[in-house]
Amino acid sequence: MARIFQRAFGLKSILGYAKVSSTSRLAPSDSPCILATNHFHLSRKSTRHLTTENAEKSKSLPPERFPFSRVTEEDLDYFRSILPGRTITDPDLLESNNVDWLKSVRGSSEVLLRPQTTAEVSQILRYCNGRNLAVNPQGGNTGLVGGSVPVYDEIILSTALMNNVLSFDHVSGIVTCQAGCVLESLSLYLEDRDYIMPLDLGAKGSCHIGGNVATNAGGLRLLRYGSLRGTVLGLEAVLADGRVLDCLSTLRKDNTGYDLKQLFIGSEGTLGVITAVSVLCPRKPKSVNVVFLGCETFEQLLKTFQLCRGMLGEILSAFEFLDSECMRLLNTHLKLSNPISDCPFYIVIETAGSDQNHDSEKLHHFLEEAMNTSLVTDGTVATEESKIKALWSMRERVTEALTHDGFTYKYDISLPVEQIYQLVLDMRQHLGPGARSVVGYGHVGDGNLHLNVTSPAKSPALLASIEPFVFEWAAARRGSISAEHGLGLKKRNYIGYSKPPQAVALMGDIKHMLDPKGILNPYKTLPDHLSSGPPRAS
Repeated sequence: MARIFQRAFGLKSILGYAKVSSTSRLAPSDSPCILATNHFHLSRKSTRHLTTENAEKSKSLPPERFPFSRVTEEDLDYFRSILPGRTITDPDLLESNNVDWLKSVRGSSEVLLRPQTTAEVSQILRYCNGRNLAVNPQGGNTGLVGGSVPVYDEIILSTALMNNVLSFDHVSGIVTCQAGCVLESLSLYLEDRDYIMPLDLGAKGSCHIGGNVATNAGGLRLLRYGSLRGTVLGLEAVLADGRVLDCLSTLRKDNTGYDLKQLFIGSEGTLGVITAVSVLCPRKPKSVNVVFLGCETFEQLLKTFQLCRGMLGEILSAFEFLDSECMRLLNTHLKLSNPISDCPFYIVIETAGSDQNHDSEKLHHFLEEAMNTSLVTDGTVATEESKIKALWSMRERVTEALTHDGFTYKYDISLPVEQIYQLVLDMRQHLGPGARSVVGYGHVGDGNLHLNVTSPAKSPALLASIEPFVFEWAAARRGSISAEHGLGLKKRNYIGYSKPPQAVALMGDIKHMLDPKGILNPYKTLPDHLSSGPPRAS
């Protein structure tokens, strides 16, 4: 394969490629509006200091605290009786659970509960529902829209100790596990059995499978294996009143009544606490190749994608892109060297199959065609694991590079594939010199753009220029304002740009039916006019 690039590119081939860092993929790959050290200090005071004009523009700020009860010593005595040694009240130990990964949202919870079983989760929620105590379900706390941490003093219910694999079917490839299993640990467990998880994320070293399902996480393998709505065969969830909903099926076909598990996939912990899941897993590929290519125009990039799908077919696993501004940030802030010559656009393609010779031949023909038609101008191929990780780091470490470029506003937009980069161009023109950087990267195969805008410091004026422009732009093209991150706290009030009023109202009806007191992850996902918490005392 190296000879292809030696002959056609006359530049760097895999034989000489060893410059890119092979840092493991642990941090989340993409993120929403980062507030750096200017946290949301989520209290009534934070909303009172807003002017009328700013308040109108700050739909991501929380509403006032709902009239939930506050935790008493009697409540703590009860929790300690059912979770001895696993009821945490030490402020130092609670600190990391109160702050999201971006350090942009900070809660003030004084209680962290760490159940180990579904029965314990049931006891906790039954008690909290009776006492009107709000609960914040939390997995690995790698969420990117403020959905995984408390807004005020909600009790944190962590699934971290619910980390057991319950069963694995070697014939069907179906794994059943508790919600607190870390994605990377599950992946290693399955690889030892010649299978893989259908999901791969930059945060796999920290995120929990229960959180992945609760947010309907997308990731790098969605092009090949589809979303979790298809690969999750069943789940178990505990409702707000403590009832256990056992839909933990391992059947691929079950056409009896409503598919209730779909209500909880992507619900962000607002309808129930997922405690276990069963997932259909593909066989571990015996042949993996990663290609890093350069294109002169986004039109050429899209034609390369079309050619790629047609010629690589069943072995195509991922097709990602980043622009030259992303590469500049990687070079400047992380000192990562470009593995090929400078280009306006870069592509990361992964193939995964069962026969190295067959896959190499298909890849060879694709690359020859792409070069002969001048769709790509340079490239390199990796087949060894360390070099594969190094090439992937050029895509996955963009988020890390952005954190060094200043205050960052991030958007996760789903659009028709041919239009995804036009948003970047239009945003640059719209903002002009008001932004330091406007960059784009993401999942071409899924039509998912990660738009990033940086500035030297937090700027209300810049934010007012970005929002609602970015949401209106996506809505006008029938896109989604959240392709894979969810709505959480930050985007809950913008749901109307992607869903009609009737659909949003029906979501509110479902929430009220399953959680009438609103104790589960309040202030998240649904707009404020549909989220009011428990009835106020008369």
